[in-house]
Amino acid sequence: SSRLRLSQGGTVIGSARCQDFRTRQGRLKAAQNLVKRRITNLCVIGGDGSLTGADTFRAEWSSLLAELLKAGGITAEEAKLSSYLNIVGMVGSIDNDFCGTDMTIGTDSALHRIMEIVDAITTTAQ
Repeated sequence: SSRLRLSQGGTVIGSARCQDFRTRQGRLKAAQNLVKRRITNLCVIGGDGSLTGADTFRAEWSSLLAELLKAGGITAEEAKLSSYLNIVGMVGSIDNDFCGTDMTIGTDSALHRIMEIVDAITTTAQ
C-alpha cells in the first residue's frame, strides 16, 4: 500500500537526505536558503548519508558562498554575515554501527519496537 502509517519512520516517510542535496547545484540552493535566512548553525542528526552530506556541505561552504556571490544570488553583506557555518553532527542510526558510540540515537527506539513485536508474536503463539 502507498499509504503511510503513523508508526512508520525513517526513510519510509521521506526523511532521508533529498536527492537534490547530493548534487552541487542542490547544495548551492541549500546554501542560498541558509544565507537568506541568516542561519549559520546546523544540527544534523542521522547516519552515514546525512553526516557525509553535512561534511561535504561544510567543506564546500566557502566556495558555495563565492559562487552565489558571483552569480548575484547573495549580496556581499550576506556573504560576510554567513562566512562561517557551524555544524554539529549527531549519530542517529538504528544500526548502532558507528565507531566510538555506545548507543546511537534511534537504537533504543528500534530495540523497543523489536521487543514489542516479539511480545506480540509470543502472545499470538500462546
